[in-house]
Amino acid sequence: MDSALHQIVERIRAAAADATPLCIRGGGTKDFYGEALQGDILDTTALTGITNYEPSELVVTVRAGTPLAELEAALAEKGQCLPFEPPHFGSGGTVGGMVAAGLSGPARASVGAVRDYVLGATLINGRGDVLSFGGQVMKNVAGYDVSRVLAGSLGTLGVIAEVSLKVLPVAPAEATLEFACSQADALRLLNEWGGRPLPLNASCWFEYAGAGALYLRLRGAVAAVEAACTHLGGERKDNARAAADWQALCDQQLPWFDVASGPDALWRLSVPQTAPVLAIDGNAPLIEWHGGQRWYKAPPDQAARIREIAHAAGGHATLFRTPASDIPRFDAMSAPIARIHRALMQEFDPHRIFNRGRLFADA
Repeated sequence: MDSALHQIVERIRAAAADATPLCIRGGGTKDFYGEALQGDILDTTALTGITNYEPSELVVTVRAGTPLAELEAALAEKGQCLPFEPPHFGSGGTVGGMVAAGLSGPARASVGAVRDYVLGATLINGRGDVLSFGGQVMKNVAGYDVSRVLAGSLGTLGVIAEVSLKVLPVAPAEATLEFACSQADALRLLNEWGGRPLPLNASCWFEYAGAGALYLRLRGAVAAVEAACTHLGGERKDNARAAADWQALCDQQLPWFDVASGPDALWRLSVPQTAPVLAIDGNAPLIEWHGGQRWYKAPPDQAARIREIAHAAGGHATLFRTPASDIPRFDAMSAPIARIHRALMQEFDPHRIFNRGRLFADA
């Protein structure tokens, strides 16, 4: 055990002994996400480095405090990438924070989520034990897949020390098309295109200056992308400019996402892609994931109404960014899921020292 890992283990054991809550923190770029931070900071940034990378096997093993940008740069040198396009939300984002938050970028609906690419993980539990789960091969299915449960757990199960991730080659060709259309027409087109053999990778619809525009990103073989562009029409955008815009969308740097200067909060609704236009008051949404992720700006006190609409559509709503508010950030869990959640927490963190209340105020 190296010194960085040893120091974290000893810190955890001491905290468990006197029930001191710890706030697990890497770069801090996702501090805004979830319920309020509690406890003494447990810094994971000393756990750095790519420990194993086999480009021919499409697998990389990396320590949790490694900057996400560093990992992506190493993959890019070999013509590979993290296909789910994790948002950075700042320059200090780490690999561990990426997994713990479980957030994916514009391509999520086409390529899968963070958890789909987690092959294995090393975790330090609430007793200070160093545990390993999963493996470094894509077909490892032995035992309960704890490593993937860590994705989106926001550090409530333990400190992620290292992860093994599946990676993929960068697509040979890419193109972005723009279509002027209403929200209803955009949803109709996306559902229609989704039933065709097209190299769809990402989509985004929003209104600017009162006019709606749908952006569609295609990725795949050169012949497939070129044929799709000819078939679909639309206005083809410059690749370099489009790439910057997609990255800005991923990191919520587009002006549309600015809620810091007003009373509105940023709501994320996860609904079926086939859900119709939702009757939520306020500004028109920004729609991603071929209709499956819809962002709205509305005051926090509209939580009950927004969540009722999301549930009626077959989804759920998250209060993603907000001014100071006591409104729960996440939808309440169903009773069966709550039992599983609490059982996992009891097993991995019996003293409840890790990121207390980060997912839910009472958990």
